[in-house]
Amino acid sequence: MAKNTVDLCEKTMDSTADVSRCLDGIRDKKDRELQTWINNQTFILEELSLHNGRSTSLDMFKRSQRNFISYRENNCRWQYLVLAPDESAAIAYKKCYITLTQDRIEELTHLNKNK
Repeated sequence: MAKNTVDLCEKTMDSTADVSRCLDGIRDKKDRELQTWINNQTFILEELSLHNGRSTSLDMFKRSQRNFISYRENNCRWQYLVLAPDESAAIAYKKCYITLTQDRIEELTHLNKNK
């Protein structure tokens, strides 16, 4: 879905600045969607922790999320740096960010369906 939306931005916008603004909107939407899934998983793990008295899975989930944020930033940043100072650098960064965020959303969605 994110790929289709990114493609739509690239096909329908006339300038690099317009594409960039369009991608900003998608990025913001994906960030909100990811936060919803993180909150949901946190809630599930907090409930489990209350039930079994162990918070290890919750702690590890929080750590994995922090690691994901760091990975996403570093992975997309090097792609930006390869193209900088060209205008396409920001587009590459935003596309990477959106793709990795969507991948994380799908991962958390899949985990929830298996419960």
